[in-house]
Amino acid sequence: MRAARYDRYGPPEVLYEGTLPKPVAGPGEVLVRVHATSVNGGELSGRAGKLKLVTGRKFPQRTGIDIAGEIAEVGSSVHHLAVGERVWGTMPHLRFGAAAEYVAVRPRQLSYAPEGIDLVRAAALPGVGTTAITALRDKIGLMGGERLLVRGAAGGVGSVAVQLGHALGAHVTALAGAKALDFVRELGADEAHDYRTTGPADLGPFDAVLDTVGTDLGAYRGLLAPGGRMVGIAFDTDRPLSSLGAVLLSTVHGTRRVRSFTGNPLHQLFADLAAYVENGAIRPVVDTVHPLSDIAKAHRAMEAGGVRGKHVIQVK
Repeated sequence: MRAARYDRYGPPEVLYEGTLPKPVAGPGEVLVRVHATSVNGGELSGRAGKLKLVTGRKFPQRTGIDIAGEIAEVGSSVHHLAVGERVWGTMPHLRFGAAAEYVAVRPRQLSYAPEGIDLVRAAALPGVGTTAITALRDKIGLMGGERLLVRGAAGGVGSVAVQLGHALGAHVTALAGAKALDFVRELGADEAHDYRTTGPADLGPFDAVLDTVGTDLGAYRGLLAPGGRMVGIAFDTDRPLSSLGAVLLSTVHGTRRVRSFTGNPLHQLFADLAAYVENGAIRPVVDTVHPLSDIAKAHRAMEAGGVRGKHVIQVK
């Protein structure tokens, strides 16, 4: 089968389309024929060698987290999924490999894909969509009428969070690049500001903050009203101790709490995301669709910034 691979850590150019034996569905697994996947920040870090403690030094290695496709084979002891059914989900935590024609995973990593949407566009949502739901619904507990700030609002998670915040009845303020302000307003932002000209001193107070950028977490925590909640899903790689310190300090001091979490979504969360898509609350936002052979180009575009939504890799 065709699969994206790389033989050393490095820039996007290390990626190439190679071949691997087609996997089979083992006991308790299903084999998914992948229609499409999409590029996430974790894959960029993995390919660049920033996750060596997890990914190790054995090559070749693979990339891809999001899965959108159809069941091609069902292993023994799996009874609730059938060949031909449309599914979506992600690879297990800290495992890559969805940028391939087939993947074998356990059913808990999947749910039925939402109706009324093609699988290529659907591939933009599993990872970022479940992250936004976990952050706003489960960790922050966002309620109607509350004031929400989404930092990095035009990106993968941010573009979903703006939609979800709007659907939950919050007043949504979005920080994004100047060229994306109309875009985030169309997604549901009540206010949109250029992050280059609008800093923490120009904003607030907020009941909730979702930070997808990771820099100056302390300054953005300062925008929280008493009892406010903040979730950070990225950390400043140049000052990691400062970022982590802002989170740790907030857990023991004050009423304005910063939270983070490690994404490992399972079946029910994918099913919840599908329901949001089917009722129109969330739609996938696709920047560009690339063929598998252009996997390096997709990574390069993601690293260049200015992304609106997701770069999708069409496999089928």
